[in-house]
Amino acid sequence: MTDVERGSPAERAEILTQALPHMLRYDDAIVVVKYGGHAMGDEATARSFARDMVMLEQSGVNPVVVHGGGPQIGAMLKKLGIQSQFSNGLRVTDKPTIEIVEMVLCGSINKQIVGFINAEGGRAIGLCGKDGNMVTATKHEVQAETGVDGDTGIDLGFVGDPSKVDTTVLDQVLGRELIPVLAPVAQGADGATYNVNADTFAGAIAGALKAKRLLLLTDVPGVLDKDKQLIKELSVDAIRDLIADGTITGGMIPKVETCIYALEQGVEGVVIVDGKVPHSVLLELLTDHGAGTLITR
Repeated sequence: MTDVERGSPAERAEILTQALPHMLRYDDAIVVVKYGGHAMGDEATARSFARDMVMLEQSGVNPVVVHGGGPQIGAMLKKLGIQSQFSNGLRVTDKPTIEIVEMVLCGSINKQIVGFINAEGGRAIGLCGKDGNMVTATKHEVQAETGVDGDTGIDLGFVGDPSKVDTTVLDQVLGRELIPVLAPVAQGADGATYNVNADTFAGAIAGALKAKRLLLLTDVPGVLDKDKQLIKELSVDAIRDLIADGTITGGMIPKVETCIYALEQGVEGVVIVDGKVPHSVLLELLTDHGAGTLITR
């Protein structure tokens, strides 16, 4: 039972009154939500996320879901006896591995999310970067210098970066009561299939669509200060200062770099939010207090 269902009629009316200005603000706007990894959680969490996406769409928002699936890929590779190898946080992806990556991301995970959204009364459509040449990728170039974990430039294989986004397919889908669910697999100009980091993929999609918001669902509350307290809002310049003084470190650095990239591409605002918090997307978009760290230009 939701908080709205538990409250008195007056309390429910008050909640709706508070949400209305936010609903009007995002009416017909595009919101890209990156959903994956630990934020996916168990089935109950996934169904709750699906309900939130349906509510957004029914409220006049145009949600676009981009999902990852690192843990699920790792589990399938282990089941098939293929050892996972990482370099600076990126999966080394040879020919057998990319076949499994495509199968898991574009197949089981994508269709599971589509099914959950459909079961909650929405109309989801599962796609990947290959469909309609939506995303063209180039091979990810490893830096020659030693990486953060001591690696010295291992060839990552079929790991790619988005080089071009064609929104033709998404333009046909958005605004028609359909929710696109995108797997971060793309084709290169060389015809090869590439595994693209889901955050980076979501940033490229959001930028190309000039989305009003890009939400990166993760497993932390947002960007934290040195006292581990949530920073509610940040500018791009402030982020660079926090990286320089060591406040932002480790895996949060590529996340905020994706945020900066998306803002440079035309996204109005990017939010890093804890995907494990129930209804975190609705809390961020439809309430006064928000739920994560909002990053703007």
